Amino acid sequence: MKREPAWVSATRLALLEGRVTVAGVVEEANLIPGRERTVRDVLSTMAARDLLEPVEGDAYVPGPVLLNSDRFQLDFDRASDGGAHRWKSTG
Repeated sequence: MKREPAWVSATRLALLEGRVTVAGVVEEANLIPGRERTVRDVLSTMAARDLLEPVEGDAYVPGPVLLNSDRFQLDFDRASDGGAHRWKSTG
């Protein structure tokens, strides 16, 4: 069973489901039982950084940082034919 960091699962749940809970992160990340306190700490840290916003109980919704970091309106006008990933390829 492959596990992933709690913050990765929390971000995925926030963006895809619109709601994050401790139990949801434990399940999504395939964490072993007993990691709930760690997940609570991760979620509260994410909330302190405005990635998540607490609602009732142990639930969170996407915070302003996640909501304002969408990748839908990127400007590729300066990307070169060879790929913008190369150093200095866009300017």
